Amino acid sequence: MTPAELAVAVLEAARAALTERDLDASVLPATTSVERPRNPEHGDYASNIALQLGKKVGLSPRDLAAAVAKNLQETPGIDAVEIAGPGFLNIRLSAAAAGELARIVVGAGRSYGRGETLAKEKVNLEFVSANPTGPVHLGHTRWAAVGDALGRILSAAGADVTREHYINDAGVQMARFGESVQAAANGQPTPPDGYPGEYIQDIARQIVRENPDILDKDQAEQAAAFQQEGYKAMLKEMQDSLERFGVHFDVWFSEKTLHDGGAVEHALDELRKQGHIFEADGAIWLRTTDFGDDKDRVLIRSNGEKTYFAADAAYYINKRERGFDRCIYMLGADHHGYIGRLKAIAACAGDDPERNIEVLIGQLVSLLRGGEPVRLSKRAGTLITLDELIEVVGADAARYSLARSSTDSPLTLDIEVITRQKNDNPVFYVQYVGARTASVARNAADLGLHRTDTYDPALLVHEKELDLLKALGDFPAVVATAAELREPHRVARYLEELAGAYHRFYDNCRVLPQGDEPITETNRARLWLNDATRQVIVNGLDLLGVSAPERM
Repeated sequence: MTPAELAVAVLEAARAALTERDLDASVLPATTSVERPRNPEHGDYASNIALQLGKKVGLSPRDLAAAVAKNLQETPGIDAVEIAGPGFLNIRLSAAAAGELARIVVGAGRSYGRGETLAKEKVNLEFVSANPTGPVHLGHTRWAAVGDALGRILSAAGADVTREHYINDAGVQMARFGESVQAAANGQPTPPDGYPGEYIQDIARQIVRENPDILDKDQAEQAAAFQQEGYKAMLKEMQDSLERFGVHFDVWFSEKTLHDGGAVEHALDELRKQGHIFEADGAIWLRTTDFGDDKDRVLIRSNGEKTYFAADAAYYINKRERGFDRCIYMLGADHHGYIGRLKAIAACAGDDPERNIEVLIGQLVSLLRGGEPVRLSKRAGTLITLDELIEVVGADAARYSLARSSTDSPLTLDIEVITRQKNDNPVFYVQYVGARTASVARNAADLGLHRTDTYDPALLVHEKELDLLKALGDFPAVVATAAELREPHRVARYLEELAGAYHRFYDNCRVLPQGDEPITETNRARLWLNDATRQVIVNGLDLLGVSAPERM
């Protein structure tokens, strides 16, 4: 029995208890949940449904709990229900019901852990979003790992997710980038405020190689050509780097198209209809202070120039008009001030800033080797590139290490720690358990031990077997919570706890017969549990974009 199935049984037992007493069953919630008691001696699961409903129906919670318990004890698979404190229900499953979870997990396969808590919600998830003026670097990498994992987790919770990269390709930085590439192609020094770095030389050589006549153009034509060709080359490199990291975007959205396609003017019209635009000092403003921003924002300056904020407003309205219920922005630590202004845009557009828009801020990440800061990139000059990180650490180790910590705090990674093959390295610890379960399954097959439908789940009664079953049962709730709170690190920490539970099971409960021992039904039951663990490790690592190798 899964926790979700038990929660349904609790709800039905409460419905029956209210109906038997001619009480209003409409007060029942559509869904409920069960939790692990802090003290395992109190049972397998606990429910507070009687505390939730008692006052609503005019019964003391303990009296209602007694009525619910009486009905719940008649549910197949439940051994006992005890009332604790003011009306908590402590529930104990039968051994067969607990062990049946292994069959459920194996049968569900890759779908185990997926749910419908965010069903019908259409989400636009924007992350990384960098200027196409240099390689993807360490500053982008944390959001690349966490953003992609969050997209996977939101999808697993039932949401319809579009992963989007906003290309900051409008403004003066693109002209400076083009000028830097042009200067490099002509053997000239980097212009003031330009972009240094070996990658500029690489791009310049590539453009000249692919466009042999480009240096024959006059300076103005050259500048335009180098900016355009350099943009295409840099964007392609960014896309390739992220794909090598396992990060795929459904949409690469150009900021420039907002200006060229009239989206900014359209946004101003929409905001004007809502009554929040005003003119002062020859400029056009949005009255964001009505919705908590620290100051009103200029949309169009007195000289007619559109501000970056105008593009922000147009981009948000564009997302909403594309049908997204929720727009999630994942921004760097230096963008904390954007939270208030982006939420104010949503409010000025007539939306609910607490529902239609979310702004997540990620803190900085730094890299050490043996406790010392890693030197700067040879290629990018002032930055460590994503490609260099992948080369040194590997995509799996980088992604897992970046995703396993809350983004609220700065993160420091030591290359030597996250690449060593020891149990104190979390990614190795989890992947090793996945590989061990695969090895056990291979060895079982060699011995002629296979899972069959005659498997008796009631044989899984050892303390370490039950602990592992409980951990497997927690996985769907962990995924749902990680999606709800936008915290992928919860999945990583869960996997580490699951790996520990499997190690303790493996050390205490032999799956395979030894020597001339015959294959028993206990061996078969434990093989089901082994394979269920493998499935959850695979599913959990996949949510983080990390592989689950069968051999290590």
